Amino acid sequence: MALDDLTRDLHTRFDATVAAREQALPAARRSIRSSANAIRAVHRGEFDRADELIEESRTAMRAGLDAVTDQPEVRFAGYLQDAQKEYAEANVTRALVAGDPLPGPDELGVGDAPFLNGIAEAIGEGRRHILDLLRAGEVERGQAMLDVLEDLYGVLVTMDYPDAITMNLRRSTDVSRSLIEKTRGDLAIAAMQQGIERALDEHTRRLSDDA
Repeated sequence: MALDDLTRDLHTRFDATVAAREQALPAARRSIRSSANAIRAVHRGEFDRADELIEESRTAMRAGLDAVTDQPEVRFAGYLQDAQKEYAEANVTRALVAGDPLPGPDELGVGDAPFLNGIAEAIGEGRRHILDLLRAGEVERGQAMLDVLEDLYGVLVTMDYPDAITMNLRRSTDVSRSLIEKTRGDLAIAAMQQGIERALDEHTRRLSDDA
């Protein structure tokens, strides 16, 4: 091949890669932003709004992925995987708070590694929800949520694969374990306080009856 032809081909391919990147990067950012807003809506109990934002995230994520179908060096550069992770986190968080079945990676249209990292991030959101429940005095519901989070953690610890494949899942799993341990302690304290309050209420009631 003549040098001029080789140079022209290289320019053509790099131009295509840059064009794909310029479409995928803003799409990934839109997806991540919508996912974050969806999670906030879930914690406010605004599930209809959360669903709208999750759909916005999905649309942006798909647009980004479609733009780099033939550009693997861009598709796996990181930011589109982050968008998939945040999208998975939003969906898992919604399911956790609403008490719905958890979606899988195929259902969401995301990769396995982003999905698992999304679960790890959702454990932190589950802790936030538990703290909200404890502030409302709903200790039993908080315990039920913790049981689910421990089950999710049980899935994560079985994924003993290289970090390069799992997007550093091991680190996220370690963080999840720490959050669960803290939440378990918070629940134990809340249950103890609730027990004391009930005992005091019962004692006060008996004193009133005796009077």
